[in-house]
Amino acid sequence: MTSGAQNPYPTADAGTSHVGRRIRSLREERGISLSELARRAGVGKATLSGLENGTRNPTLETLWAVTAQLGVGLASVVGTGPVVHGTAVQGVLLQAFEEEGATYELYRLVFPAGSSQLSPAHHQGVTEHLTVFAGLLRAGPADTPLLAGPGDYVTWRSDVPHTYATLGDQDVHASLLIRYPRLRNGLPDGPVREPGEVSPRGAASGR
Repeated sequence: MTSGAQNPYPTADAGTSHVGRRIRSLREERGISLSELARRAGVGKATLSGLENGTRNPTLETLWAVTAQLGVGLASVVGTGPVVHGTAVQGVLLQAFEEEGATYELYRLVFPAGSSQLSPAHHQGVTEHLTVFAGLLRAGPADTPLLAGPGDYVTWRSDVPHTYATLGDQDVHASLLIRYPRLRNGLPDGPVREPGEVSPRGAASGR
């Protein structure tokens, strides 16, 4: 995880005790030890223990890493409404809803100028759909990110490490829709939708 600018926001205000209890409940339902979940998510055991006990504020990256290994979306642990913070993003989960075979989460995001963030892979088959309203952002799979400016829409498979990085001296304002396919035995329960880049302004990685 890298950042091109110091995060100007506090780490989280998503109701730490509630989040920790929910993560512990989901972990125990799945019969996963705290040590094993920490290993799978790539976070320290002390970090995960503190999160579950409500003594440590979770970052957005940590929450996404942990929920990916539990096979659930972020809304399953934080609900809607609270502001959550990552290395380079301030986000509000506006709505979570379901359709047959998938759960959707809709976020409003602000990326401070000069910032960058590497996010861990979500579980298999997850896709992200991002629309930029202001500023210039490079986002997508870490090895093939896409470039998007105002009015552009980009989409990618986010079951691999993926990145967000602002370009220029303007904050980026965007919306993000994440689609989580329902899992069965650790695999998507149904066909995985392969996203393709869509942009009215022709955004591309080599823009």
